[in-house]
Amino acid sequence: MTRSLSIHLLLAFVWVAIGGELTAESFMVGLLVGYAVLWVLEPLVGSTGYATRVRHFAILLAVFAWDLVLASLRVAFDVITPRHRMRPGVVAVPLDVRSDAEITILATLVTLTPGSVSLDVSRDRRFLYVHAMYLDPDDLDGFRRRLKARVERRVIRAFGPH
Repeated sequence: MTRSLSIHLLLAFVWVAIGGELTAESFMVGLLVGYAVLWVLEPLVGSTGYATRVRHFAILLAVFAWDLVLASLRVAFDVITPRHRMRPGVVAVPLDVRSDAEITILATLVTLTPGSVSLDVSRDRRFLYVHAMYLDPDDLDGFRRRLKARVERRVIRAFGPH
């Protein structure tokens, strides 16, 4: 994978060099062109899974950005209105991620989302304890399912073993 990443970055810099001007926009276009080249050539040179991982990483970033906006609006609305809708609680979420890196990425994404904080990981690394501001005590399993489906599954696809 590091070889594919190196080639991807090299293609992006070649694109910038051809354009003659180093700007964020030209580098981003170079990354897109480099991704397209790697995606097209991947079946010919043998699949490393790099193009798939990049796509899953982009999906993870897009979903996280959307969740970030929605959670920010929810918290802001709750702060500016007189009636608070908070129902805080702590939930143990069973983990399918196994590596330290995956657990760290998942916990960081949960913490960066307004209204939730990763508190701890169990000693056996099978549970992530999450404090949530908006938790329906009758739907704890729904909270777990949403967290696993929206974040954990995407972390596994982007960073897990393939």
